[in-house]
Amino acid sequence: MVQRLNRHPSTRVAATAVALLTSVSLVFGQTKIVAPDNKYSVQDDVKAGREAAQEVAKQLPILRDDGVDSYVERVGQRLAEAIPNEFQHQQFRYTFDVVNVSDLNAFALPGGPMYINRGMLQAAKNEGEVAGVLAHEISHVALRHGTAQAGKATPYAVGSVLGQIAGAIIGGVAGQAISLGSQVIPGTIFLKYGREYERQADLLGAQIMARAGYDPRDMAGMFQTIQAKGGSGGPEWLSSHPNPGNRYEAITRESALLRVSNPVRNTQEFTQLRTRLARMAPAPTTEQVMRNGGNRRTSRDTGYPSRPPGPVEPPSGGFETFDGGNLFRIDVPSNWRELPGDGSVTFAPEGGYSEIQGRSVFTHGLQVGMEASNARDLRTATRQLMERLAQNNPRLRQSGGFTNVQFAGRQGLATGLNNVSDVTGQPESIALFTTRLNDGSLFFVVGVAPANEFRAYQEIFRRSVQSLELNDGYRNSRF
Repeated sequence: MVQRLNRHPSTRVAATAVALLTSVSLVFGQTKIVAPDNKYSVQDDVKAGREAAQEVAKQLPILRDDGVDSYVERVGQRLAEAIPNEFQHQQFRYTFDVVNVSDLNAFALPGGPMYINRGMLQAAKNEGEVAGVLAHEISHVALRHGTAQAGKATPYAVGSVLGQIAGAIIGGVAGQAISLGSQVIPGTIFLKYGREYERQADLLGAQIMARAGYDPRDMAGMFQTIQAKGGSGGPEWLSSHPNPGNRYEAITRESALLRVSNPVRNTQEFTQLRTRLARMAPAPTTEQVMRNGGNRRTSRDTGYPSRPPGPVEPPSGGFETFDGGNLFRIDVPSNWRELPGDGSVTFAPEGGYSEIQGRSVFTHGLQVGMEASNARDLRTATRQLMERLAQNNPRLRQSGGFTNVQFAGRQGLATGLNNVSDVTGQPESIALFTTRLNDGSLFFVVGVAPANEFRAYQEIFRRSVQSLELNDGYRNSRF
């Protein structure tokens, strides 16, 4: 997602159209922000950000969802266009990615790459709060805080310092992992933003929000939410964004100097975003991602940690209920492990999943998920899903026709597939179940087992599918 403006050419037009509905009056006396001295060039920022973004892509699972991506980019580009002229840098390219982890965190890299965690989006109460987080991060980039802080922290050469900026700015578990991935030099710990830089980012962020038609007080509200979370929620962001003191009061005072009539706060797009995120499989924590070896996925349909194949545990006699957020519940064998992915979750026993040729696969278990579909009917949508599965499984073949089935209180389809496992090289059998959600999306359950073991697993798959509960407006449920 390097040049998103090419993918969404209407972003600038949409932002401009919405801005016409608001008016902003900048009152004399707003705080004057002065960028800190910086011994590095603007091109050094660009180089540092580009290199750091490559490390982020290796370590963190980037959410690849067009609906979420386009929303965050629209808000982010609207804010980027509102940066005051004195802080605009022609070489910078502001891009916006969502990290598929549940921690409340966001960070920006020099030169423009921006990242916001899915957990932060789901914690926001309105679009103004999302804009508040992004405006704060944009301000760090526009004021070139990353390289300015690096220049103060160490006398080392440009190249050695820039390689450390990613881990230092990100902070928390992910930042530690990224820093350990390269040579750690003395002074790295001082690269995290100081309180003066945080104060500047708060105030400039408030001014950028107002210029873009948002209420800066929503930034203060979001920071209060982060502070209140504590435990596993707050420290990830606070570790690299310390409170400069009286943060809420200072932003509120600055807001009084920035008059925004009819500010953007609750939008239909934000509501749709929250609904879309809630329908996805729960996101893992950053610590879980790091413990499983970081981001090693090459497909948007897989998300399994790298493990060598080994003896496969047989299904246990007991079942446990997995709660898939607000969308679904399903019973699976109690000894199967949950393996989160983008828009899906896989349940597999120890020894039943591995990584081969850079691609994650499972040989035993269930995958449950959903994907957008504009197909006219369920059968067409299911065929399209099968075609996409075949892209990573060229020997995948349908073994029979479609059967009409009932599960989760609605009509569905069931069909069988045959494949040759990339792991074992042996035939495997697949049970595919599909149905439609209220918005037309396709919900699917895929059961996989070696052909010579499939009969033993078939009853497990059937029981899991029959236990499935969906909550998308079709029927009342216990959610």
